[in-house]
Amino acid sequence: MKIALILYNIKAGHGKIARKIDKIGEAFRQGGYEPLMKLLRFGENPFTKVEGEIDLVVVCGGDGTINYVVNAMKAVGKDIPLGIIPAGTANDFAGTLGMRSNTMKAVQQIINGKVRRVDYGRVNDQYFINVLSFGLFTTTSQHTPDTIKHRIGKAAYLIEGAKELQHREFIPLTIEHDNGTEHIESLTTLVFNGCTAGRIRLARNAKIDDGLLDCVILRRSCNVVAFWGLLRYLISGRTNGVVKHIRSSKLVISSELSPLTDMDGQTAPELPLHIECVKDGLAVVCP
Repeated sequence: MKIALILYNIKAGHGKIARKIDKIGEAFRQGGYEPLMKLLRFGENPFTKVEGEIDLVVVCGGDGTINYVVNAMKAVGKDIPLGIIPAGTANDFAGTLGMRSNTMKAVQQIINGKVRRVDYGRVNDQYFINVLSFGLFTTTSQHTPDTIKHRIGKAAYLIEGAKELQHREFIPLTIEHDNGTEHIESLTTLVFNGCTAGRIRLARNAKIDDGLLDCVILRRSCNVVAFWGLLRYLISGRTNGVVKHIRSSKLVISSELSPLTDMDGQTAPELPLHIECVKDGLAVVCP
């Protein structure tokens, strides 16, 4: 019988994953897997004490939990197909894969799904699956307490983001990419492997298997110009001089400043950032 390592974040999904973990295990058992249930403890590598071969890793959690598991798996040199049960606040990567938000329906999608190779991003010596970002709004997830996230969901990000508006500042950047070098004063910079952040489709034409990263930059401008420029980009995809969009397999981003960075809701390395798309680097189970 195939072995499924099921890693769950006890806080994920307002605690609903912890309440359903036995039901999840039984569903995988009926689907032909021997489930190995393991509580995910941040700060510990869940793969170091697992004996024998694992055929499938199932992550119950949000983008930050997936990020943690992928980094842990790559740290021990393993390449095991990854199934995702969405249980976070935004679940951007799971949404890109087409996973259902209902826990047990997602379980069946994994059991009946197919393994597909997709890209992921590497930044310095770490990895991200959906987006790396810095600037206005982009460390909001780190600053928002888990208790607030669980209580009011995505609205918690809006509240915390509104606080950041009071301290907006631009970041002078030098960006080296496949087609040249850019010097840009940025309010917000996002580097996508996926296509959404907070389920907002910011990288409109991005794909997770094209070998490219999509860098979306909101340029320095006054609040009104920035707002309308971003709104027009969201509606039509037109950059209009306010939004800069770069597609590249590699990026080097540097600055004289040291802004806080974020990757999938977790702390990312400091600038300068050496970023590359790892083509087909991750095996995932898709519907």
